[in-house]
Amino acid sequence: MNVARLRLAPRRAPQFLAGSLCAGLALANVMRIEGVVALLVAAVLGSAATVAAGPRRVVLTATALALAGLWWGSARLDALDRSPLDSRLGTAGRVLVTVTGPARRGTYDVRAPAVVTQFAGRGLREPVQVKLPLGRAPPQGAILDALVRVTAPRGPKNGFDERTWLRRHGVHVVLFVDRWRIVGRRGGLGGVADALRRQLHRSVARGLTGYRAAVLEGVVLGEDSGLSEDLRRRFRAAGLYHLLAVSGQNVALVAGSTLLLVWLLGLPRLLGQLAALAAICSYVLAVGAQPSVIRAGIAGALGSLAWLTARAADRWHLLLVGAIVLLAWNPYTLLDVSFQFSFAAVLAIFVLVPRFQRFLEGYPLGRSLRLVVAISAACGLATAPIAWLQFHSVQLLTVPANALAAPAVAPLLGLALAAAAVAPLSASAAAALAWLNGWCAAYLVAVARLVGGLPIAQVTSTRVLLVLLAGALLAAAYACPPRWRQS
Repeated sequence: MNVARLRLAPRRAPQFLAGSLCAGLALANVMRIEGVVALLVAAVLGSAATVAAGPRRVVLTATALALAGLWWGSARLDALDRSPLDSRLGTAGRVLVTVTGPARRGTYDVRAPAVVTQFAGRGLREPVQVKLPLGRAPPQGAILDALVRVTAPRGPKNGFDERTWLRRHGVHVVLFVDRWRIVGRRGGLGGVADALRRQLHRSVARGLTGYRAAVLEGVVLGEDSGLSEDLRRRFRAAGLYHLLAVSGQNVALVAGSTLLLVWLLGLPRLLGQLAALAAICSYVLAVGAQPSVIRAGIAGALGSLAWLTARAADRWHLLLVGAIVLLAWNPYTLLDVSFQFSFAAVLAIFVLVPRFQRFLEGYPLGRSLRLVVAISAACGLATAPIAWLQFHSVQLLTVPANALAAPAVAPLLGLALAAAAVAPLSASAAAALAWLNGWCAAYLVAVARLVGGLPIAQVTSTRVLLVLLAGALLAAAYACPPRWRQS
């Protein structure tokens, strides 16, 4: 490491330190350290940093943070890998479980994330996945008294390894439910989150059914269980599936709408920032702990706090803080595809979008369309390797698909949030807004079906991908002549 470089950009020291802590947490997925020796070494390095000066202080502090992050990440992974119920595989018993997320209906069963609080009269706390017979599904937040059979998750099958995916979420057993009944609802912060989600679920698509309601719930709540498998494939092929996952755009619109409402009411900006902070926290609680939501929620909340404390907010620092929170809670999140997509897209927006916008300035595109094309191209380019590694497919028409879908996305989110806001006051007004919003959802579906149904929408063949990459490299070489020609 060239220590002298740190003198050139001292204002980047906080980002460098945050990145070091983030790297240490991520490194725990590759290697783990045990005991308190590493923590003591980190403490010694931190103490040495207090008496050092200049760049050496930054380097010592960064090393101490990286080592502390590695120690914490190792401890968290060890805790996530422990399973008291693992010794009960193949047995049956009566349990108390709390459903912690929305149930998803499959072909043969209903699945839901849950936490076991009692097994055969013994108190414990372990996250599990429950599988119930097709039919009535328990609501999120319900406490169930059930008779279950403890089984191991399935291994690799049809390209999906359920056992590995669940283990990365701290889940090691699957409970097959024979009989169950609801005996209560969870309280505390989880109960608040359940109530907020129920309110959003009832209001955003009030009076709608079918794919229109499913698309609205997907865009606002990140819940795509109501969509048919064919429609999911069309959204994926068109490069529009990111619209069905809650993103930073949702959080920004929640905060912006709150600030606008406070301004229209003539209330002070301080109250507006406090209200925006509360709205962001409420929305994050309602939609659940998705990586993109947590990242955007942390960025929005820190932005409001920065204004309240009269401090400047740096976008790179906000991004790194979001990564630190996610990795500190579960370092396995680094391997989660939604984490990879979310952070790769944000990095592309920071680094590539300004360059793409400058490149597009000479073309007959409006300013808003130029921004949409630049963002779509940058995010598509950055996430293409991830899509290929995770799903063995690359979407070729993501730029035109997102350009076509863009006019409906912001109105859809705005109408959905407006319906949620007015629903407690007037159910008919919320239904009218939802009906109007249904046309935005229908437009998105039409774009997904049109673009995703084209034969060239995506590539799933390695041979075809290599041919396209070779053609792209030749075109780039032709478009960018070597420097000796330019001279």
